[in-house]
Amino acid sequence: MKDLRHDLFWQLISIGVIIFGVILVSLGLILPRVLLPIYEQNVYNFLKHPLEMVDFHIEENEYLDEIAYLYIVEDTVIISENYHHLIEISPNEIVNKIDQEHGKILYQNSAYYYYTTQDEDVLKVALTDDRYVNLIQRDVVATILPVLLLTFLIVVALVISWSRRLVLKIYYLKNKVANINRDDFFELYHDNHHLDDELNALSKAIDEMHITLKKQEDYKSQMYQNISHDFKTPLMVIKSYIEAIEDNVLSKEEGLQIIQEQINKLENKVHSLLYLNKLNYLQEVNNYQEIDVEIVAILKETMEKFRYENTDLKWELKARDEEIFKGTFDMWEAIIDNMLHNFVRYADKKIKITVRKNEIIFFNDGPNIDETILHDLFTPYKKGMKGKFGLGLSIIKKSLHIMGYEITVNNERKGVTFKIFPKND
Repeated sequence: MKDLRHDLFWQLISIGVIIFGVILVSLGLILPRVLLPIYEQNVYNFLKHPLEMVDFHIEENEYLDEIAYLYIVEDTVIISENYHHLIEISPNEIVNKIDQEHGKILYQNSAYYYYTTQDEDVLKVALTDDRYVNLIQRDVVATILPVLLLTFLIVVALVISWSRRLVLKIYYLKNKVANINRDDFFELYHDNHHLDDELNALSKAIDEMHITLKKQEDYKSQMYQNISHDFKTPLMVIKSYIEAIEDNVLSKEEGLQIIQEQINKLENKVHSLLYLNKLNYLQEVNNYQEIDVEIVAILKETMEKFRYENTDLKWELKARDEEIFKGTFDMWEAIIDNMLHNFVRYADKKIKITVRKNEIIFFNDGPNIDETILHDLFTPYKKGMKGKFGLGLSIIKKSLHIMGYEITVNNERKGVTFKIFPKND
């Protein structure tokens, strides 16, 4: 595995070198070319002012060594004494190339600048070479490069210092992630004072992830134990009754009846577990056929099924037959079936169901639910009232979530109310 410290360090240095190169090219090469028109305009001004002061007799004028003069009188061309020291182009060629008031003439990798004025019948031309422009460009580059180099060295020093601190922080977070499943996690990483900004937020997110993973691991461990116990109990009963039948302690007919009851319980538990897995799949793929469901018909049919399990209970249904809910028939049937199965178990004398405005309210007058387990009431195989656990309420919660509904539970003064309503309400 590559050393993160060196790898990141050289990446940052490479970025710094690239930035330095871009700035060098921009300021050292491109900028002088961009400023060239300004330099040339200065040259034209430099040529213009002396030209206005020299008179017709060119040999009697005092002139600057950097400027040569050329006069055109009819067909005669007169040049200053220093012309051939500055200009390599013949006067006649210059005359042929002049086509505007001022401009630039290129000749053998050199540039010559001219400015003209018309004085009666005389065309005055002032000329100079490109030494001034070249000197200015060199001066600009010579001024920029030391500043640029000093800036680069300072930036490199800052990058080295910052990269070392950054690498240490990244190593800290890397080790955090690597040890996120350890029980002594917070003993190892209890101090985040050297982290700041987004890295501190990331560190806190890792802490929260550790807490979540720990809770999930504890829950999975407890769930496996509960599932094992839930399945083991009917199997042990079946085994004991088979042994009782073999030892002639119990008649075959009585033993088989109890064994059949336990098999039915076991079958229901397996069916519930498979159905919950099916709901998890539907939630992941988000693909099911939604229809309009006549909820009252399902309620009446399910109530009739449970009515005979406890004939002492009083059932009450307040609803209009035309009440329609979105979802699937199977899911609503499973929701109501599991809800009433729990109600029959805990209700004292009365079960009441009210349907109104796209809501269903289930009430039973049984004991209140312990406040300490309300939060986990719909968690699969979490211990509920009287230490019992199962999947019924989990199936209800998951099915409603898939169909776009929520469920809440509240303790009344005497009894418990479950309320189903759409999510967006």
